[in-house]
Amino acid sequence: MPFDFVIHNGTIVTVNSDFEIIENGIICIKKGKIARVEKVADDTPPPEAKEFIDACGGIIMPGLVNTHTHLPMTLFRGLADDLPLDTWLNETIFPAESTHINSESVRWGTLLACAEMIISGTTTCCDGYFLENDVALAVNDFGMRAVLGQGVIDYPAPGVPDPAENVATAKAYVEKWKKVSTHIVPSIFCHTPYTCSQKTLTEAKSVSQELGVLFQIHVAETKAERDQFLCEHKMTPIKYLDKLGVLDENTLLVHCIWLNEADMEIIAARKSNISHNPESNMKLASGISPLSRLVNYGIAIGLGTDGCASNNNLDLFQEMDMAAKLHKASTLDPTVMDAATVLKMATIDAARAIGLDDAIGSLETGKQADIVIVDTNKPHLVPIYHPESHIVYAAKGSDVSDVMVAGNILVRDGKLLAIDLDEIIDRVNEIASNIQGPAK
Repeated sequence: MPFDFVIHNGTIVTVNSDFEIIENGIICIKKGKIARVEKVADDTPPPEAKEFIDACGGIIMPGLVNTHTHLPMTLFRGLADDLPLDTWLNETIFPAESTHINSESVRWGTLLACAEMIISGTTTCCDGYFLENDVALAVNDFGMRAVLGQGVIDYPAPGVPDPAENVATAKAYVEKWKKVSTHIVPSIFCHTPYTCSQKTLTEAKSVSQELGVLFQIHVAETKAERDQFLCEHKMTPIKYLDKLGVLDENTLLVHCIWLNEADMEIIAARKSNISHNPESNMKLASGISPLSRLVNYGIAIGLGTDGCASNNNLDLFQEMDMAAKLHKASTLDPTVMDAATVLKMATIDAARAIGLDDAIGSLETGKQADIVIVDTNKPHLVPIYHPESHIVYAAKGSDVSDVMVAGNILVRDGKLLAIDLDEIIDRVNEIASNIQGPAK
């Protein structure tokens, strides 16, 4: 029987355990999964297939994995820039959400985010937001893979006007989506340890454990947060969460900037995972994560963009470049966060951080065919000595030519298939016309 697809004529960056790079390689795909990954001799005829995809000498790599997003917040891209986090959040974002976030706006904002990600090579994301059922419907319709967390906060929120219902709403969402789609993995996302009470945090974590899903939370993002917990609880935010029993291998800690050595030891001991968001951290002046030290603890760390309101894009190629350079500069050590390490943080380590590394994150037999081709026939990508360095330091999201998720082609020659991008843009612009940002 022929394969469904054979991708050929490219350099395969597998990101497998040996970080194997295969020149002139082929990938054979059957029923949405990778059936063969191997080098071929020049005189060897290709295996039989229903369709051949010519990589044209480019780089064939795993789809990127964005470990932290707020997908509908594409609606707020550029709405309130150059502000401190507290001001940005309390005076602009929360009011805008209360007024403009509804099922319709969430759908179109999410579809725009999916389009932006898939065109730039991200095939999987991990999201946390409100009205997450509507987010999930949009992502599922689009055909991306995602871990999607229903937001939990102790304030009235879109879809949950009564905070007393926040955990119950999240539980009902998870129970529904565990049965609906193979592409969508539900999750529970608590906003922060200071916007959720002890009761909310422990109940949400208990439901996460009961249903076997990922528990997400922003934590240790700012110095003010750290100082608040030291003052009120005589412990760091990480120690506080550990005391509540919410840290384990199914916990994703987002940001983790203001950590001390004891915090890092706790995270490593509990086998919790981290989403590192360097561009958002820089833009909000939150600080610089002790990333190279966290890596040395063996913690699973994935890259994330955060939402478009604080980045302002969802391009993981740009995030990789920034992550590598920022930590070299902050440590005055050009050897830290080398290209291979950073690429893993956007692929296999990111998949591990959100619990999907058995299925995605590397190009290996038996894994899902989530595959990206980078067009390297461009001036800024010539010549190529080390493909992994090109991916991190030279390539851009706009260099992606083809994208496949579970064996389904979503992007061909840089163009979205089966999705009307013009309609998405028009609908988002209509919604944005009613959103007014703060005066400059």
